[in-house]
Amino acid sequence: MCRTDWHECQWIQFLHSVGLLRAAFRPEEQVCAVRAIVRHRHQLVEMAAQHVQHMQKAMTLMNLQLQHVLNDITGTTGLAIVDAIVAGERDPKELSKLRDPRVKASLEVIEKSLCGNWREEHLFTLGQFRQFHRFYQEQIVICETNIERLLQQFDPRVDPQQTPLPPDNKCNRSAAKRRKKAGHVESQFDLRTEAYKLFGVDVTQIPGLETNVLPLFSEVGRDLSRWPTASHFISWLSLCPDNDISGGRVLWRGMRKANNRAGQIFRLAAQSLHRSPTPLGEYLRRLKAKLGPAGATTATARKIATLFYTLVTRQVEFDHTLWRATDAQRQRRIQARLTRQSRRLGYQRVPLEVSSSM
Repeated sequence: MCRTDWHECQWIQFLHSVGLLRAAFRPEEQVCAVRAIVRHRHQLVEMAAQHVQHMQKAMTLMNLQLQHVLNDITGTTGLAIVDAIVAGERDPKELSKLRDPRVKASLEVIEKSLCGNWREEHLFTLGQFRQFHRFYQEQIVICETNIERLLQQFDPRVDPQQTPLPPDNKCNRSAAKRRKKAGHVESQFDLRTEAYKLFGVDVTQIPGLETNVLPLFSEVGRDLSRWPTASHFISWLSLCPDNDISGGRVLWRGMRKANNRAGQIFRLAAQSLHRSPTPLGEYLRRLKAKLGPAGATTATARKIATLFYTLVTRQVEFDHTLWRATDAQRQRRIQARLTRQSRRLGYQRVPLEVSSSM
């Protein structure tokens, strides 16, 4: 008899009814509601980014090279100049006066980049795309307000008034400040405080998760008891290699191709640490030289996920001083390896301080 999808569905239903199949992970209903709004907000961000590209194209067609002078035309200076152009200002000298003092480009450079042909059809499209961008920014703020309302329905695990937040890490604070967009409509949503009340610990102290805590909460929630150990959690995130074994023989070894949103969040968190001075940033850069960018990103994402699971399940704060002992142990291993190699080649390793004094 030919097996069809209908027979396969019956067979899967039978296996599930007798307990031979485990159910897929699904957060509780409150978390699913937050997840729907967070995913919708992500779509709005993508749409707003498309209209930024449309504004750049309209300005390029008018021979305006502002996007090559400013790193981001959606910043304070860029949006001020675009709004002035849409309002009817055409003088490059007057437009360059809208330059923010923090911009590295000089007034002369900005003035030269604003010498265009000012075609009416491109001015019209520029105004349309600017309105679309402003509209999506306003909708994003409305989404954040709705998310904040949904988060208020969760019972807090800790009261920030009785148990204050731990001191913010300097590296994490500077990273979050760099990621904050200037010139955008900002909401009054305090992500760090809300995440502290939800998880009971300050998970934003983990490098890379400063701004990814809310999407991560919407995907996995705060009850991680569905995964007995951190290894189970890592396997579900598809952040560990998979071995295809048949008859005791390894047929294939590599990363599974899975579209896991939570795993992608940890990968993004790992990629953001490329220039981070934190120990995780050093770990990422060290593994890039050894495993390559893809392997290093996966390994760092796995370490971040392990830290996240440990902090949430054990309710302990992230301690940066624990990395010092690990780094010291790694330095001792490197020194011991260099000593063995020197002796094998007939040399003697002399510390730099001793050799300079001699």
